Amino acid sequence: MSVDFSLDYFALFGLPRRFRLDGETLDRAWHTLQSEVHPDQHAHLSSGGMCGAIAGSSRVNEAYVALKKPVTRARYLLELAGIKQDAIDAKAPAPEYLIEQLEWREAVEEARQVRDIDALEQLALRQQIQADGIIARLAEQLDDRHDLEAAVDAVQQLMFFDKLRLGIDNALAAFDN
Repeated sequence: MSVDFSLDYFALFGLPRRFRLDGETLDRAWHTLQSEVHPDQHAHLSSGGMCGAIAGSSRVNEAYVALKKPVTRARYLLELAGIKQDAIDAKAPAPEYLIEQLEWREAVEEARQVRDIDALEQLALRQQIQADGIIARLAEQLDDRHDLEAAVDAVQQLMFFDKLRLGIDNALAAFDN
């Protein structure tokens, strides 16, 4: 294998180190790289070589998962810029943001309790619109302005909206059963 696994995730796939990322390009780069490093391609190797192939394939998958979703891609870019993941998680959100989180959670819980599927679907739509706005802000903050402090706040918000979406999806799935 001629792949340098010490490269950062973007370089590993031959992509620019940017938040704005074409998903199809990432998918193609992952597929191409994975076809080169996958252990099935190296079945002829010794057990040590096979362990290396497994580790390489695992690294490629880890990189793909990190870059595929906006929140993990943003967190990775912040990490590359020297901001530790613990610092992102530990930063206290603004009080108005905490109030907004509570209001969203209450709305989801209320709709779930009364089994209002339409309300949950509307909340999911509003959630997606909010998340898309945060993603657009993150692209500007990370790629254009290099405003890491604002990006940390936006990442926290996007993490909340990802969790909120999971809660909405779980509530809707419970009605399907």
